[in-house]
Amino acid sequence: MNFSNALVYLKIGEKLTRTGWNGKGMFLFLLPAGTVPTKAIYDPALRAVIESEVGGETFEALGSIRMFTADKKILTGWLASQTDILSEDWQILD
Repeated sequence: MNFSNALVYLKIGEKLTRTGWNGKGMFLFLLPAGTVPTKAIYDPALRAVIESEVGGETFEALGSIRMFTADKKILTGWLASQTDILSEDWQILD
């Protein structure tokens, strides 16, 4: 499928991959926007920013596309390359 169709599936919670990616086991998923409890943030740097700049018991987080990488890490804020955008080899991960 093409990238436009892949985005539709991401938005409904599917994991997506490309046959053209060299790394095995790589896929994308969407972390949707939402209200997050401040106490749920364990990263000290992020929590300090939230507490000093936002305050309160919750904050609004924007959605982001994330990638599970070949070396089993999470890449936050994945950006599509020109090749990714123009490819027709997107598929839903089973």
